[in-house]
Amino acid sequence: MRPALLACLALSLASLAPAALAQTPPAAPAAETIRDIDTVVVSGVQPGPGMWKVSRGEHVLWILGTLSPIPKNMRWLSRDVEATIAQSQEVLEPPSASIGTDLGMFRSMLLIPSALKARRNPDDKTLREVVPAELYARWLPLKARYIGSDRGVEKWRPVFAAQELYEAAMRRSDLSLKGVVWPVVERSAKQHKVKITSSKVEVKIKDPKTALKDFANTTLSDTDCFAKTLSRIESDIETMRARANAWAIGDIEALRALPQGDQYEVCLRAVTASGAAQRLGFGDLRERVVQSWLSSADRALLSNRTSFASLPIAELLKPDGYLARLQARGYTVEAP
Repeated sequence: MRPALLACLALSLASLAPAALAQTPPAAPAAETIRDIDTVVVSGVQPGPGMWKVSRGEHVLWILGTLSPIPKNMRWLSRDVEATIAQSQEVLEPPSASIGTDLGMFRSMLLIPSALKARRNPDDKTLREVVPAELYARWLPLKARYIGSDRGVEKWRPVFAAQELYEAAMRRSDLSLKGVVWPVVERSAKQHKVKITSSKVEVKIKDPKTALKDFANTTLSDTDCFAKTLSRIESDIETMRARANAWAIGDIEALRALPQGDQYEVCLRAVTASGAAQRLGFGDLRERVVQSWLSSADRALLSNRTSFASLPIAELLKPDGYLARLQARGYTVEAP
């Protein structure tokens, strides 16, 4: 088992490609303007989006864009993807990172209390003490609405408190952060005996106990992360619902038109830019993850007539995202 903090970092890296930091969020509405959202989230069986076609000659890589969050009560109609996988020679896993230690499972489990302490602010300071008063005033009504009276979160670092609030807000908004695509893809690949290729970047931490202690004593520059997350919850949930609906019904043009707001870029940078993370080699980890996946895509397109992959749709639509990089490598890219 990995330390909880480091595992969280690794999972976050899976969905990110190089991009400039998001701009400072606009001023948030006053706390009393928080209101229920009117957008109705779709439910039932939905087709999801079509697939992008990346090709060179007769060799094709089909890419499905994934989204989080998605409607909580929808069921994805996956027959087109399953049919594509059935005729593929290879399936590429989504880009990811793995952070491990030289310790056995039992000794690694003993590090969990240290990891939980690292989630807290140094010197046991509270959120009230480490974020500006204006941000804390915005935090209180959102916490009351979505988390409740939990006092433990008040001692968490802003980046982790923000994530806890975001996940709670999604649950209350008929949205789900649970991925529905990969379980279907993996099952279908195994059923049809299609090779599954991982491009996971592995980072080995030889002295995790010291690393956690180092992190526990490191102050993060995560105020921007906290502010951007609050802004998304205060004013962006309706947009997130609209994007979730667009993904569910396969409306790519609506996904292009809707704002791609995402606090993860800022929050991840708050962690990886810290001195402790830099000493562990996390500074360029995001780019290494992207390059590892692109190398796997190159090999698949060279070796196979048909391959399949899934990537976050926001990364597919970025001007400097995965599709742009594939196109720059000389591949033809066709939208659904």
